[in-house]
Amino acid sequence: MNMSSSNVTVVIEYQESFAKAVAKNVIVVVLSISINYINAGIIQTFRKHQIFKMNPRYILFIHLVVNDMIQVTLGVMLFIISYTIYKINVSVCCVFILLALFTTENTPLNLACMAVECYIAICFPLRHAQICTVKRTLMLIGSIWATSLLSVLPDLFITLAMQPVDFFHSRVFCLREIAFSNPHIIKKRDITYMMYLIIVWLVIFYTYFRILFTAQTASKDVKKARNTIILHGFQILLCMTIYAEPLLKQALYEWFPKNYLDSLFSCYIIVQMLPRSISSIIYGIRDKTFRRYLKIHLFCKVSPQ
Repeated sequence: MNMSSSNVTVVIEYQESFAKAVAKNVIVVVLSISINYINAGIIQTFRKHQIFKMNPRYILFIHLVVNDMIQVTLGVMLFIISYTIYKINVSVCCVFILLALFTTENTPLNLACMAVECYIAICFPLRHAQICTVKRTLMLIGSIWATSLLSVLPDLFITLAMQPVDFFHSRVFCLREIAFSNPHIIKKRDITYMMYLIIVWLVIFYTYFRILFTAQTASKDVKKARNTIILHGFQILLCMTIYAEPLLKQALYEWFPKNYLDSLFSCYIIVQMLPRSISSIIYGIRDKTFRRYLKIHLFCKVSPQ
């Protein structure tokens, strides 16, 4: 059994008061409702106004927002299940985990594509409309999902080949390390994550420094582009924490053995919830055009002519 699975056994041995368990579930539910409410307003804003549907930047952004909503919803469902039902059918667990993995691996790829679009807009403004078309953007989103499918589906195929049929009819505590426990899957996951991170960080650094050195003026658009890519980098740093989650959990157990469950809850908020709230800040609030229309839907104001 790997390190993370042993941590699961440790968590099971801990007991938590009813009041604390309720408080944690309430915090998670309130945070998820808040994040999804803002994201739903963003999606509604995008859907209502044609100006956003024709802009590749906003299309990639909405894809990221939908991705975040799926992740938040799945995460909260699994969190509540872990406190109420506790164990669920392995087949159902596999579906939840696979969907979570798809959206998790989509996020850094989507951020890299958004950084490239920002780079093209600043460094090649005259060719931006020719290069970044709506059709190509939709094809790019399809490629992101295809890449995630090729990365994640082997986990399912290996599990189907290695586990007996009875395993899929049993009930387990729903974690990736339990549903997909084959050691080959763990090695493949580590290699895939490392490749993803290297590629995405190369894209982020390249686009940032090209914008930094190519642009000769200190215009507001250039400054905003640089700041946006920096925020993309910060968002990717937050996304990277999920890759280091097994080591982080082991470290928390060694550092805070008496408050391990509280440490895990803090880890969950930082790793799962915080990154999902960044997207709405970067575009939904920082972008003046989007912010103006977003206020209409979030606060039920009258649409300006």
